Amino acid sequence: MRPLDTKAILEGRTPGRHSVGLIVGIVVSILCMVLMLGYLLLSGFAGAGSAGVTAFLVSLAAAVIPVAVLVPLILLLDRLEPEPASVLLFAFLWGAGVAVFSSFVLNTLGMELYTVPVFGEDLGGYLSAAVGAPLVEESAKGLALLLLLWRRRNEIDTATDGIIYAAMVATGFAFVENVSYFLDALFTEGAAGFALTFVLRGVIAPLGHPLYTAMTGLGVAYAATHAGGVGRLFMPVLGWTGAVVLHALWNGSTAFGWTGLGVVYALLFCVLVALIVVAVRDRHRQVAAIATYLPPYIPTGLVTPADIQMLSTMGGRKRARAWARHAAGSRGRRAMEDYQLAATELALLHRRLDRGVAVPAWWERRDAILALMHMAREAFLGRAARPVAPAWAPQPTDSGFLRRADFQHVIAQAHAQRGGLPQQPPVTGSQQGPPQRPGW
Repeated sequence: MRPLDTKAILEGRTPGRHSVGLIVGIVVSILCMVLMLGYLLLSGFAGAGSAGVTAFLVSLAAAVIPVAVLVPLILLLDRLEPEPASVLLFAFLWGAGVAVFSSFVLNTLGMELYTVPVFGEDLGGYLSAAVGAPLVEESAKGLALLLLLWRRRNEIDTATDGIIYAAMVATGFAFVENVSYFLDALFTEGAAGFALTFVLRGVIAPLGHPLYTAMTGLGVAYAATHAGGVGRLFMPVLGWTGAVVLHALWNGSTAFGWTGLGVVYALLFCVLVALIVVAVRDRHRQVAAIATYLPPYIPTGLVTPADIQMLSTMGGRKRARAWARHAAGSRGRRAMEDYQLAATELALLHRRLDRGVAVPAWWERRDAILALMHMAREAFLGRAARPVAPAWAPQPTDSGFLRRADFQHVIAQAHAQRGGLPQQPPVTGSQQGPPQRPGW
């Protein structure tokens, strides 16, 4: 008996199948990243031989440091309802590959064919940095978000999701771009120039690119979470415009010395605070969705009021995972994680229904999520030595996670609770469970 494909259910795809488009996007992005890094390596070797190769490796190592700090911070925003790792990887690699490579080609061509010949070397170089680069780079990064809107719309449940995907694209872009800047600083200004560049790009302003592209992410998130209206077309464009403006302000501030840099830095700090506020509000709304949409599922036996209270706080969820590990080991903790994530996805699915942006045949996904919750508790009960009162309820019987029940009863009760939800096909023998049932 094969186990349930947990990742497939949580990601909303058919178990046993992987997105060909996503795989192609990852492969193409990796190829572009290798080409770009290979070009920088060859540039270092051509400029200084083995010393240039060493400079490239130092620059590469230095560029990894901000990434190692930023990625965990980005994922920290994503704890309640984590995005699929494969899609996050695609976003990062797109930024580090396709976006960087295409921006390098277009920016170089723009300088050599237009700005420098028309405006001269000094003014042309400044206009390329302050105007051309923001337009090209934010378009290249934003294209990944538009692809996600097209192909992975249902993964974007909140504005925070848009921020997360945008930040991953931008962090990948900044990673390869930093290699270029660090290598150039080593060649032109030596160790002192390299140290100054690292402090500026890796310590003082590592959030630059993520903050710019987050504006596009907010616009795309609006389009993904709202049905109809001009806003679905207008908001991504408005977000991209905001990204270009912030990027242009930062690049253009170099003409005004440290004063201009300080003013724009303060503006970006305000943007950062605003994004944190958005993320906090989104988390509160997700918790509210759990409290609003899960009570109708109490008759299924999968959740109880005590479970809903546990699922509605980060602290309660953490204590429940710790209890599950103590009671049934690492597999018990994993079962609790699956149960919590599936319950959250169930609540968000119903919120999308209320907004009119649910997936087609939403009830099939609903039944698959219920199946995952059921199998998670069965996996836990199979590992637990004996029934133990959970950390969030007085008795084992007070939690749906500790109740054995027939899954057909779960589905029948779930269908009975649909009430005023959009019409779905009548329950037949072929629809008594989710469409994919490899696990029972």
